[in-house]
Amino acid sequence: MSAEKRPTLLAVDLGLRSGLALFDDRGRLLRYRSTNFGTRRRLKKAVYALIRDAGPPAYLVVEGSRQLGAVWEKAAQKQGVKVIDVAPETWRGELLEPRRRRTGADAKAAADEVAREVIDAAGGEAPTSLRHDAAEAILIGWWGLRYVGWMRAD
Repeated sequence: MSAEKRPTLLAVDLGLRSGLALFDDRGRLLRYRSTNFGTRRRLKKAVYALIRDAGPPAYLVVEGSRQLGAVWEKAAQKQGVKVIDVAPETWRGELLEPRRRRTGADAKAAADEVAREVIDAAGGEAPTSLRHDAAEAILIGWWGLRYVGWMRAD
């Protein structure tokens, strides 16, 4: 008997080194990682498969470079995935205290700490180390879960 396939949301902190986080519709963190594509060409080759292997997800939530975002968006749309582009100020404004986001460096440090709390709350596997891009992808996804209505903002 196979397990029920649940809708998923894939969050990406865009860059040649990208953070990725995959959540199900119950808010469970299924997996997260940092990936270094190295070049735009390698990123373009990998994105379609990354989205496909994530389900494909019902939603793709991206934050970062619009040029790289266009690559992800095109691959997502080919697979029928809804794309949500969020500005860092938006998700940080909802998930990080004002004093912890005064500067970009402050926000990145806070993101690491809060992402570890989310990993614990969302049933993710505890990291031995956590790169800032993966931490930010986790928080982008956490924000996205609320945005699409899969979780309440408490």
